[in-house]
Amino acid sequence: MDQPAVMSLNGFQQGEEGGPAACDGQYHSDDLFLVALTTAWYENGARCGKLISVNSSNGRSHEARVVDECGTGDGCRTNEISTSVAVWEALGLDTSVGEVSVTWSDVIW
Repeated sequence: MDQPAVMSLNGFQQGEEGGPAACDGQYHSDDLFLVALTTAWYENGARCGKLISVNSSNGRSHEARVVDECGTGDGCRTNEISTSVAVWEALGLDTSVGEVSVTWSDVIW
């Protein structure tokens, strides 16, 4: 089932917004398809390493790997996913807008 969300842009490389990713304690390249999920969706790390499908209103979708938590105590909203620039580019979105409405769902194998 698709979950409505607000997608923001996040940097996962060292020296960008936050510290190392919550899932593995590592920094990651922004060239990879990565996502940080808000606290409730992160499920105490249960989604770490799993893929989600992010769906844009322009009809494009792309998968991203969960590597981090976008903590509601750290300013993230309860309906926010925060993705790397690679996800924005794959969806054909302009990063300068800062955030867009999307839907997402777990990728089930």
